[in-house]
Parts: sequence; structure tokens; C-alpha cells
Amino acid sequence: MSQKELKQRLLVDAKHVCWQVKQRLILDDLSFSVQQGEFVGIIGPNGAGKSSLLRCLYRKIQWSSGCIEFADRALQSYSRRGLAQKIAVVLQEAPMRFELSVMDVIRMGLTPKKSLLAFDAQDDIQAILQAAAQVDLSHKLTQQFNLLSGGEKQRAMIARAILQQPELLIMDEPTNHLDVRHQNEVLALARSLGITVVVSIHDLNLAAAFCDKVIMLNHGKIVAQGTPEEVITQASLRQVFEVQAEVDKHPFSGKQRITFALGESFDSKRNAGMETENNEDC
Repeated sequence: MSQKELKQRLLVDAKHVCWQVKQRLILDDLSFSVQQGEFVGIIGPNGAGKSSLLRCLYRKIQWSSGCIEFADRALQSYSRRGLAQKIAVVLQEAPMRFELSVMDVIRMGLTPKKSLLAFDAQDDIQAILQAAAQVDLSHKLTQQFNLLSGGEKQRAMIARAILQQPELLIMDEPTNHLDVRHQNEVLALARSLGITVVVSIHDLNLAAAFCDKVIMLNHGKIVAQGTPEEVITQASLRQVFEVQAEVDKHPFSGKQRITFALGESFDSKRNAGMETENNEDC
């Protein structure tokens, strides 16, 4: 593939991105790319910089140095409205405490493409209904958003994102506080949209199951990036998460399955191994 063809397929291209707060370096020299249509997971332990990286991508924060291009343009060259027409964001906690109906929340997806005082046309209403049906919330449209379950709130926010018709969907730990069923439903729904998705995920088994590519962070640095098979290994789990784990094939999907050694820390395992070695030396 020529360089021109490769460039045309890139949606996000980040080079040497750093973000510093006072004297503390939060993101340290991050370089990566996201191709159109990819489902990319950002993984790493708490404090690794996952949310900070995503905030840079939707320009919630301004990075200190380096550059980020979106669709062959500098990210900072987009207006706020222009960026909202391209990028939709779903956070782990819906930032709304208003007494809005589910339909009103989904309707917000129209905001970047309509003037402030514009009325909803019949096509708009139909688009709202279709988005609600796509996330199985048609029966909840008149209910207050704040009364929904965690999984239903996430589906409503995805419906809002669908209405935006973005090129990129960013999701910041959307499966936190959800039960197993809704974790799978939310990620499967995002995957089914057929658009580019960048999502931070704590659950490594979910990352292995849904992602085309993963970027592993630790202490604000990229320590590995590539397919889940290339990145999520027993060695990287020991190095980055400091846990003992077995990585094999999932019996249903055939993808990676990560099984952690429960009840034993990596340090205790390591110390036990050192004691064994010392005893063998005696």
C-alpha cells in the first residue's frame, strides 16, 4: 500500500503527544494512529493516563506538546461545533442531573447540526425514533433519564451519539458499574455501529473480545500497541499490572481469555520463587 493510500485510511494520527500539569508529566511522548473503522481499546492500570488521553482526543484538555490530526487536519483547527459534528463522546457517568426525558437526551445528538432555536422536523423525529429503536429504548422514551438503570443510561447516550452521525465515537470506561450482561451489550452495540471507536476499558477480557487493536499505557507512556494477541501477554501483565495471569483461548469466541491468579499477589509469587531459588542454592 502506498503512503498516500495509508494516509487516506488514517482517521487519528497522534505524534509525540505530551500533557504536563505544573511539573507533573501526565502523558509522555505518545505516538499512535487509528484507522477508519477500527475498534481501538486503551488499557492500563489506574492512573496510567487512559482518560487523559481520551480527553485530548475530544479536546477537553489541550496537550502541552506534540500534534494530533483528525481526518488530515490539526485537531485544534476545528471549531467546537465542527468537532461535535465529527466526534461523539460517551462517558462512564452521564453528566446530566436534569429532569429530562430519554427522548430529550437522545435529541441532544441533533444539536451540533441544527441552529439553537430550530424546531424538530419530521425527519428529525424519525431519526430519534430510529436511534432509540437501535438501542432498544423505544419503550422508555417518555421516562425520565435519571430513573434509568446504568446500562439503559449508557444505551441512551449511545443513541445520542448515533444521532450525531459521528466519524469517531470515544467512550471513556463505559462498562464501569455495569453488570456482565450490560457490559457486553454496550460494547457489542458500539461495535455494531460500523464506525471508528476508541474506548478505554478496565476489563482485559472485554478488550480482547471486542478490540481490533489495543494501546497499553503505564505511567503515561505507551508500553505496547497492536492486536490484543500482540499486546495482552503474560509478560506484559506481569510488567504493567503486576499480576500473574494465564492467557489462552476463550472456549466460545476463540479469542484471548485472561485468567488471573486470585488471592496471590505478584510480589508474593516472586518472593516465593526467590526463596525456592535460594533454597536450591544451599
